[in-house]
Amino acid sequence: MVFSYLLSTPGGLAPRPAPAACYYSYSSAPCRARLVAGGRGGRLRCQAQGGARDVDGHYIRRCVELARTAAGHTSPNPMVGCVIVRDGRVVGEGFHPKAGQPHAEVFALRAAGDFAENATAYVSLEPCNHYGRTPPCSEALIKAKVKEVVVGMTDPNPIVASKGIEKLRGAGIDVRIGVEEALCLRLNEAYIHRMLTGRAFATLRTTLSMNGIVMDQIGSGADQPGGYYSQLLKEYDGIVISSNMAKTTALPISREAGAKQPLYIIIAQGEDSKLHIPFLHEDSVSNAIVLADSPVTVQPAGVSISVLDQMSLDSILQLLSERGLCSVLVDFRDAGGSLASLLNNFQEDKLVQKVILELSPVWMPSPGPSNLAFGGSQSFPLKNVEHKEVNGTLLLEGYVQ
Repeated sequence: MVFSYLLSTPGGLAPRPAPAACYYSYSSAPCRARLVAGGRGGRLRCQAQGGARDVDGHYIRRCVELARTAAGHTSPNPMVGCVIVRDGRVVGEGFHPKAGQPHAEVFALRAAGDFAENATAYVSLEPCNHYGRTPPCSEALIKAKVKEVVVGMTDPNPIVASKGIEKLRGAGIDVRIGVEEALCLRLNEAYIHRMLTGRAFATLRTTLSMNGIVMDQIGSGADQPGGYYSQLLKEYDGIVISSNMAKTTALPISREAGAKQPLYIIIAQGEDSKLHIPFLHEDSVSNAIVLADSPVTVQPAGVSISVLDQMSLDSILQLLSERGLCSVLVDFRDAGGSLASLLNNFQEDKLVQKVILELSPVWMPSPGPSNLAFGGSQSFPLKNVEHKEVNGTLLLEGYVQ
């Protein structure tokens, strides 16, 4: 979901602007013609290079780029981008900025105005066809009299589930599906996972020394603006940390512009009756939740507490999904802490979808056997593994099969 864009940026994950504006013009059409700001003012014409499929792919990729602008802000909704093209030029763009606000298609159609008629609408995810907090996007596209709609992928949400496509086709609009589908799937992998499993998408992150010892610190610059860790905190809905980390370390924050800080999910397993979180300010207590296996009093007051009948990663991910979280980062820094037991058999139980490992060029004193002796009873390969060196550390990411 996040790490793939790290490979294209020397300093870490590609920084993205905060979603302050939700529609604007685009200056990189296939013909490289530039549309003036404002969406409607441009009058440049060009001939598309390559076949129709290449043109479709170009604009869907732009939709994905727009959608990422709102990374970390849309849950429980997906990230969606939309581009309106008429006579070979972009006349409107938009993205979904956050849950409860209009969808990408609405912003793009507003920017296009009357130029949306007989245009082609490109959208990274199937337009909705139901009334929720906003009206159906399928009706907005029909009302605007667009001629074609190109969809990156269908929506796994059973409320949508191809109904938007059927609505558009029933209105006589030509609909093409599955353009740049793999890219669109990865964009919303957390949203898709939550829809299909009822659990939040979990990524395990840890830092290891050269001799395989879990470290309680991250690499130089990783938590600064543009650093990979700061980017992860911006894009994930929540971060799971041990109570030991919460008691002894400043809570991690994203330093990206416009970042919405993740929900702090603090695991209190086998704790005393009191838990003091010294670095949690009183004005931030609503952004933390303590999950405990027995009743516990938390300071500062006001922190949400849930006592679980069964302390397991499965139950935690289901609970977080019910709270509207699509993605969580499991930040493993304490080898002997409460998180290790939660991660037993995570591969066999399909509870962790991705692993991000930071390898630090440090040789640590060895306290004993491997600190990462969990995950399953058998070895398993990671797939789609990517790597990059940043500030002297090696970052590795792979998906759990």
